Amino acid sequence: MTPIDSIAALETLYGQPGAPSLRKVADHLGPGYGKWVGASRFCVLSTVGPEGTDASPRGDDGPVVQVLDPKTLAMPDWRGNNRLDSLRNIVRDGRVSLMFFVAGSNNVVRVNGQAVITADAALRQRFAKGDTQPATVIVITLTEVYSQCARALLRSGLWQAAGQTPDLPSMGDILAELTNGAEGGAPYDQSWGARAAKTMW
Repeated sequence: MTPIDSIAALETLYGQPGAPSLRKVADHLGPGYGKWVGASRFCVLSTVGPEGTDASPRGDDGPVVQVLDPKTLAMPDWRGNNRLDSLRNIVRDGRVSLMFFVAGSNNVVRVNGQAVITADAALRQRFAKGDTQPATVIVITLTEVYSQCARALLRSGLWQAAGQTPDLPSMGDILAELTNGAEGGAPYDQSWGARAAKTMW
């Protein structure tokens, strides 16, 4: 295998981007992109740090982020596994990318920017679920927003496959495999639903 090691060689293979793919890039959320991001309940947050890169799924029962202004997004950090991979990266390197999905749409909206983490009381209160608030909020200053070509989702038939359950090992199966049976297995899987329900927010 011979790797491609220059931009010139890469561009020779692919050619130049089409004009619309460049014109759709903005440095702020206008009405169209703002409505699209506001409708998204799920996104992937990508970060970078000294150990490498990380991509984390983020979801909510309403908009996954709040648009504070055309250049600023706020994302609550709800309970997870406490690995803090994304948060550790942001503390050390604020560069982030987000991919926003809307169920049923084959388009994806992408945002690049700089992020900080805050425990600001007023911002945390904006996301309160009853008596529960996120521990922190990720505030993203947007530098670039654009839509992604729909071909990837069309090729995968992502939404057409919704509801189908492929024959895959469960997370309990995988944990048991990695710990030689010391953890995981059927007890882990059977208790997961109740644990998640109690710790969703």
